[in-house]
Amino acid sequence: MSNVLLLTGPPGSGKTTVARLVATDAPRPTVHVTTDEFYRAIRTGFIAPYLPGAQRQNEVVVDVIVATVSVYARGGYDVVVDGIIGPWFLAPFRAAARDWSMSYVVLRPDLATTLERARSRAAGELKDVAAITGLHGAFADLGELEPHAIDTSAFDPAATAAEVRKIVASGDYLLGA
Repeated sequence: MSNVLLLTGPPGSGKTTVARLVATDAPRPTVHVTTDEFYRAIRTGFIAPYLPGAQRQNEVVVDVIVATVSVYARGGYDVVVDGIIGPWFLAPFRAAARDWSMSYVVLRPDLATTLERARSRAAGELKDVAAITGLHGAFADLGELEPHAIDTSAFDPAATAAEVRKIVASGDYLLGA
């Protein structure tokens, strides 16, 4: 059975860097899916996913991501998905997770650390303070999924990746279908 890791959190939390480390050092054949690429594929009519009016676009993109993850998982690959996958977008993943296990890990450094990390992101990446603050707030209270959040404020990427590997191996962050 394939394993899928949904690695999420606000912009600047380290998702892509950590996902790359986790996928690269995996003990089984593993794919790293960066959700940003699916949004970047929209060449005409793109709406920044955090803006009003983006809901339908976001639903379509999530469906495409779920389909991609499903094909890799059915092919025997483990998959590390990095992106802003809040609880509001878990239903399609849960519906598809019949033949694979799925862990959900939220990287949640404090807001000051998140903003500092976002400032040092590459050109073209989201650096808008208001948008990042709003998305950070969206992950502030995960309800029943609160135990899936880890404070990575004091962790560098290698330490965060090690913590994520440990968490996933424990099985404590599994989501049911």
